[in-house]
Amino acid sequence: MPDRSPEDELAQTRTGYDRWAPVYDCDGNPLQALEQPRVRALVGEVRGQRVLDIGCGTGRHALWLANEGADVTAVDFSQGMLDEASTKPGADKVSWHTHDLHEPLPFEDHAFDKVVSGLVLEHIRDLPLFFRQARRVLVPNGQLVVSAMHPAMFLRGSQARFTDPDSGDIVSPGSLPHSISDFLNAAMSANLKLNHISEHQPDEAFAKHYPRAEKYIGWPMLVVMGFNA
Repeated sequence: MPDRSPEDELAQTRTGYDRWAPVYDCDGNPLQALEQPRVRALVGEVRGQRVLDIGCGTGRHALWLANEGADVTAVDFSQGMLDEASTKPGADKVSWHTHDLHEPLPFEDHAFDKVVSGLVLEHIRDLPLFFRQARRVLVPNGQLVVSAMHPAMFLRGSQARFTDPDSGDIVSPGSLPHSISDFLNAAMSANLKLNHISEHQPDEAFAKHYPRAEKYIGWPMLVVMGFNA
């Protein structure tokens, strides 16, 4: 069987997230719960700032940013995810855009004070382009905060997947096994300056609230990185 083309992989990922969208916020995903407070703490104060959310999904970061007083723009290539995001309280405060992150961002240079991207990198084929574009749209010394599923999860056979509630099918939108050094080398090649990197794993207390994390207690699930332009 021939290898799938990048276009086929992209179509599979988009279709997968379109199907995931209706249940994305309520399927008990422990990775989101592990990630969210850490990203928010690293992003810090945003009131009055222009912030771009890259790969916004159903809007969990974008809506929080807007509620905190930021001027928020959010992009995702899944129209299903954006449709879910647009129905939520506060969605009218966010400018939503459909965009494929394998193409240059449709924004002017230095258009944003901060850029946030949550749990997207495993779906990005061209990491150097991703980080170059993030840097391009940031003001000088602007802040980029990026989270990703820890590459060690691939050693456990884990990647983004969900159970379709209508069909019962287990759907895997498609993930790429990047390493942490892949992330950092791509960011460094874009002349971004690393100011934070941390790895996170669930403990027993966390797993009591998110049972799907129990098998990963003591195993790294998440990496969070911060950069300056």
